Amino acid sequence: MFLKIALLVVFFAGMILIGFWCRKNSTDVNGFVLGGRSVGPWVSAFAYGTSYFSAVIFVGYAGQFGWKFGIASTWVGIGNALLGSLAAWVVLGRRTRIMTQHLNSATMPQFFQARYNSQALKIAASIITFIFLIPYTASLYNGLSRLFGMAFNVDYSICVIVMAVLTGIYVIAGGYMATAINDFVQGIIMLFGIVAVVLAVLNSQGGFLAALDGLGRISDETVSTTPGIFASFFGPDPLSLLGVVLLTSLGTWGLPQMVQKFYAIKSEKSISTGTMVSTFFAVVVAGGCYFLGGFGRLFSDKIDIASGGFDSIIPTMLSGLPDILIAVVVILVLSASMSTLSSLVLTSSSTLTLDLLKGHVVKNMDEKKQLFIMRLLIVVFVAISVVIAIIQYKSNVTFIAQLMGVSWGALAGAFLAPFLYGLYWKGATPASVWVSFIFSTVVMLANMFVRSSFPTLLQSPINAGAFCMIAGLILVPVVSLFTKKPDKKVVDDAFECYNEKVLVPQKNALGAEEQA
Repeated sequence: MFLKIALLVVFFAGMILIGFWCRKNSTDVNGFVLGGRSVGPWVSAFAYGTSYFSAVIFVGYAGQFGWKFGIASTWVGIGNALLGSLAAWVVLGRRTRIMTQHLNSATMPQFFQARYNSQALKIAASIITFIFLIPYTASLYNGLSRLFGMAFNVDYSICVIVMAVLTGIYVIAGGYMATAINDFVQGIIMLFGIVAVVLAVLNSQGGFLAALDGLGRISDETVSTTPGIFASFFGPDPLSLLGVVLLTSLGTWGLPQMVQKFYAIKSEKSISTGTMVSTFFAVVVAGGCYFLGGFGRLFSDKIDIASGGFDSIIPTMLSGLPDILIAVVVILVLSASMSTLSSLVLTSSSTLTLDLLKGHVVKNMDEKKQLFIMRLLIVVFVAISVVIAIIQYKSNVTFIAQLMGVSWGALAGAFLAPFLYGLYWKGATPASVWVSFIFSTVVMLANMFVRSSFPTLLQSPINAGAFCMIAGLILVPVVSLFTKKPDKKVVDDAFECYNEKVLVPQKNALGAEEQA
């Protein structure tokens, strides 16, 4: 117990010290929200990865999808690495950094306003962000109760409050730079932690081959009558597996807190290095989480899904580990949760301040007042998420947990296509952006309230979210062809940033004389 508490104290102390050390970088709005657009490659990559993977992934999704798909759930982690990290950096990284700086936008709603010349789009995007990020923030605490109960026998409410307060302190003190550097530290903990945990759990089952053999002998006729289905390449339900891969991978392309990481990139080198590092991080962390969850059914004699739910699977798998590894797991899950929480509250507060309050509710808002309001809203958002999480836990409300899946689908479905086409295609119209916003939010809210009316495949919020993202990619170009064309001057000005001449070393490009 002393070792566990000592590790926690060191961990929390380090986070707070980094927060206050970064105060010098958060004296203006640009520094507080984007770190002055001077974040290096490794820090950018880890900030992206740690914001991507939270305790929801490690405890909830890994357990749920590992139980449902068996070892094939590893494909979710691979998809997260290749589509959610590698492809996202390649397709979005450079263009996002260039155009957002050119348009002087610090948030995604500001990008929509400047790119599509519509203040109404900015307001709509900020409202969607605010509505769907709050329940997502509350869901980050899911799974912590079981892990802390197993390791410390501490009341869940105390755990949630302590984590939220400490996260709030370093975000308020140091802004984006404190969040990014802490993400780097937390990311290293997650890398080593997940590798150690996977090896320990497999070793407890006699090694990888023995565990795989044991998994192949398990059958569940309610899922499939095929022998060894849980040890197979694509598992018992490949179509649903594809839906999970799409939502959890392609979804990051439209999430404001993820895309905003590209706004702060420092240089070209940061993009190339960040691409490789974030992909490696995702392979290890996401791949490791879902790979571990795939062996959950080996512990079915200790797991009661009916009473404990899917969140009980991973904690049960870890309960027999040595104390030192359990301490590592607790720090790992705290790291995953705090990094994502810090990113979400910073995104929420900056969006509400810069896109809704500034110029609309508060007419004259100088730099100092903007910083004060953002810091105040961080306190408010952290408090709201704590209250929702505790209410959900005490009253056993499942509504919020469902809303977490809905929030991913609504945010990514609404924003992915307008943002992607906004970076690459001059023909995207404001009307098509409205269609994307409305379609996805309506579909995902309907999925939550009248789910039984949906086709069987789309009754799952995950499949419905994946459907909204794909639909948006089709709707935006189709609607753009039949609606009023955007202002040519506004569009040309936005895309002019890609044509600016920059000097590069000769090792990267031959000079005009040599080329002639």
